[in-house]
Amino acid sequence: MIANVNGKICGGDDAVVSVFDHGFVFGEGVYETLRTYERRPFLLERHLQRLRASAAMIDLALPLDDAEIGRRIAETIAAVEGGTEVYLRILVTPGPGEFSYDPTARRNPTFVIIARTFAPPSPGLYAMGVTITVVSISRSQPNSVNPLIKSNNLLPNAMAMREAMRRGAYEGLMLNYRGEITECTQSNFFIVKQDAILTPPLESGLLAGITRELIIECARETGVPLEETVIRMHDLLTADEAFLSSTTRELVPVVQVDRHVIGTGQPGAVTTRLLGAFRERAVRLSR
Repeated sequence: MIANVNGKICGGDDAVVSVFDHGFVFGEGVYETLRTYERRPFLLERHLQRLRASAAMIDLALPLDDAEIGRRIAETIAAVEGGTEVYLRILVTPGPGEFSYDPTARRNPTFVIIARTFAPPSPGLYAMGVTITVVSISRSQPNSVNPLIKSNNLLPNAMAMREAMRRGAYEGLMLNYRGEITECTQSNFFIVKQDAILTPPLESGLLAGITRELIIECARETGVPLEETVIRMHDLLTADEAFLSSTTRELVPVVQVDRHVIGTGQPGAVTTRLLGAFRERAVRLSR
């Protein structure tokens, strides 16, 4: 594993930040997760746009322009040995400062890029699908910690995922305080009913996923109807198909929720078709 800490590339064991960093003391900070296709960071411009939006929502000024961030990412990717694809995580915190919530107590922001060889999910996940579970932890309300902020503080997600793991599930599905489906702990969520794709709107309280956005574009490009609409448990339990999406997993079919089998219990035709369209588009956009 390689890290680029404020412009200095080093091995993972040598990567350090101050214990007085507000990211450590108060959990303040934002991040982005990327992967490469053909050793190029995929949809970098969109990720950086979201990174800046997240930072603005917590009053954090990014210390670098996009060109410099791109240069540091390229250097970090080059430091990962071999010709394999690369997983990237960008983290920005306010940097070290006094023990105070006053934003003037912050000093120079900390900018970290972590890179390692990307290990793609097993092909079996796509061929067989996965089981997820509805967890007891609710998604944060937009007027609390807005889910649109891709925050370093992932405690609710981590707790929800651990609950899912205890149940033997691949992912945990989170509801909002109104009982509406929002997203999984590390991925956005979709269902298919009568050959139309449905996905929760951002207003339900979820992250504006970059992969989610591209899936919406792929659906339009391939002529598959897609609607952003409120989804409740009844909609899920009567769905023909379901799938989740994330940067590192693309589209993964969901064939069971707790003890309830979705559709035929096998990855559906719409999901499979959309996964193929997504991968074709990803390769095209990476060239």
